Amino acid sequence: MKKLISAALAGVLALSLAACGSTTPASEPASGSTAASGSSAASGSSAASASTESKQYIFSVDDLNGKSIGVQLGTTGDIYAQDIPDATVEQFNKFNDAVLALKQGKVDAVIIDNEPGKVFVEQNPDITMLDEDFAVEDYAIALNKGSEMTEQINEAIAAIKENGTLDAILDKYINGVEGAEGYVTPEGTEYPNGTLTMATNAYFPPYECYEGDEIVGIDAEFAKAICDYLGYELVIEDMAFDSIIPAITSGKADFGAAGMTVTEDRLVNVDFTDSYCTGIQSVLVLK
Repeated sequence: MKKLISAALAGVLALSLAACGSTTPASEPASGSTAASGSSAASGSSAASASTESKQYIFSVDDLNGKSIGVQLGTTGDIYAQDIPDATVEQFNKFNDAVLALKQGKVDAVIIDNEPGKVFVEQNPDITMLDEDFAVEDYAIALNKGSEMTEQINEAIAAIKENGTLDAILDKYINGVEGAEGYVTPEGTEYPNGTLTMATNAYFPPYECYEGDEIVGIDAEFAKAICDYLGYELVIEDMAFDSIIPAITSGKADFGAAGMTVTEDRLVNVDFTDSYCTGIQSVLVLK
């Protein structure tokens, strides 16, 4: 199993997530959205020591050795970055803030899932993505250990794949198929089984992000299709990425979907469903 793919310097540093319809500036600071506490940076080191050159000087994964790497706290990119020789890892609560730090020269590179990375590249002409993949992984839905919902959601995932619903969602958000509508709840759908609460981090386009006040994206529509299939009304709760698993284990959320990848550490606390998407960890650098 699996895992689960784009303003202080006005105009120039805008990191809007327009591809997902977000109206929230990426450079707008949230509580704790600068380098998060618990960063693995060595004592006395600072991300400000990263090169401020605007020309690209990182061309491969091997070039990350000894560099300052921006990551989102708690992601697999964060985990992988810890193993880069002599690297300083700067942790952020949002990818938006990590990318802004890259643009400001406070970090040398950002490790990010491929599809969100493409959104940032599209919106920011001064950054680029390395051609070389950092890692390939699968995305899955996280549930509490031993949850009876795991088998039910796996049944729904299989049906949604088989009937073409997942393909329709990917056509809308990733494949760029003109006129693709994704998933729309069928008229007359009822929810006799109550509600299910999904924990997510809504700053991860195109998997989840804000469109006005609404959270939209691949995971949002996929979870809606699952809940409709099972007869539950979906409720989505936005939170810090590293709060998702605690929300599940404490019962505040029924499941988590946020481009989550299966890791041995996560499996200690939660179970995962079958995979529904393949993700790629990529590297963003300045041009």
